[in-house]
Amino acid sequence: MTHDTPTETVQAVLHDLRAVDGAVYAAVAATPTPTLDTALRRLSRTADHSKISFSVAAVLGLFPGRPRRAALAGVGAIAVASATANLLGKRLVRRARPDREAARVVAGRHVPMPDSASFPSGHTASAVAFATAVGVVLPAAAVPLGILASTVGYSRVHTGVHYPGDVAAGAVLGVASAAVSLTVGASLARRRG
Repeated sequence: MTHDTPTETVQAVLHDLRAVDGAVYAAVAATPTPTLDTALRRLSRTADHSKISFSVAAVLGLFPGRPRRAALAGVGAIAVASATANLLGKRLVRRARPDREAARVVAGRHVPMPDSASFPSGHTASAVAFATAVGVVLPAAAVPLGILASTVGYSRVHTGVHYPGDVAAGAVLGVASAAVSLTVGASLARRRG
């Protein structure tokens, strides 16, 4: 009877997680969803560069008090998430993008394949960061923005540009980024007050 070293155990677990990740990606690709394809492709494109979140922040910023504070917290969270995902996460992990052709992702779902690494999903990190930060400051916005962020994350798998694990990691990063933004915001408010 052989005993695996801790390193071998971690490698085996990571191998299994990659296998599940690939299988879920392939299952999404193989599931015909013609009614959803156009809408999710458009949502994924519209979420490029956090355009949806910045638009919501602009509207919230028109109203003084909590809505404006929520907008600032959300934009701060996007900044942390985007920098962390794109300048740190993607450069450290360097996971290749999925092979859409091999998985037979329907062409009607396609958005341009980004040149950057796949892990983590920057779209998801930013959308979840914004939704979480805004939702903490303005609880009435938490559910609709949470649903929107989840749909943005799923759209990245549906369009074939991310594995589900990339999206899950982006969501975790988004929550952490919101926490950073909210903590910094609270600290600045205490200094001013």
